[in-house]
Amino acid sequence: MNEVLSSKPQPFVNLQHRLIERFCPDADRRFFETERFAWVGEIESAWRIIRRDLDAALAEPERIPDWASLSERQSVFAGTRWKTFMFYFYGRRVEENCERFPQTAALLRRIPGMNLAMFSILDGNARIPTHQGPYKGVLRYHLGLKVPVENETCALRVDNEVRCWKEGKSLIFDDTFEHEVWNLDPRPRVVLFVDFFRPLPGWLAVLNRGIAAAAVHSHTVKEAQETASRYARGRGTEKS
Repeated sequence: MNEVLSSKPQPFVNLQHRLIERFCPDADRRFFETERFAWVGEIESAWRIIRRDLDAALAEPERIPDWASLSERQSVFAGTRWKTFMFYFYGRRVEENCERFPQTAALLRRIPGMNLAMFSILDGNARIPTHQGPYKGVLRYHLGLKVPVENETCALRVDNEVRCWKEGKSLIFDDTFEHEVWNLDPRPRVVLFVDFFRPLPGWLAVLNRGIAAAAVHSHTVKEAQETASRYARGRGTEKS
């Protein structure tokens, strides 16, 4: 998640945030029209392929870690009710999961600037409390895959805007605004969750990718990717 970048030197993250607010005309936008991104249609048209891979993954829950197992920062609010089947973690590929589901992995590679991708699984009667991502250089994409009810019983709030997921449909938003998620239905909610580089002017895009590239080599990112791989091999309780 883009929250991992908070472990990088904060002055660079703060500078990037200020530059985007100054030079990016949509910096104050919460949700984005999906039609603006040409690749969304291709992902939505293949959503049933992705859903089949999700169903196969869910059949082996012991290979799906909760967020708290991957990220100490997430453990503050994620608990064990929010789980993740990881394909890419800040540019680090989880080989076992990508090889197990090559069609979904291939579709993910067609998303320009994709640097994090997973199945995000929120248990029934669960909530992800209010929080904010620190890094404005990425946007967040959700594709509804398993949505128990398509109304505000199961929804996402970003600042003062509330949206509901629909199976096979997409949402794109800026997670640096205060946001929260809830699923008040007893059945789980699952989305394809992707962070991708925000479209920016040339020089600012270069800076953006440089900051993200530095995160790939951080201990936090490496450890999370290795933990995801260990779970993918069915050895999640072992320590490396």
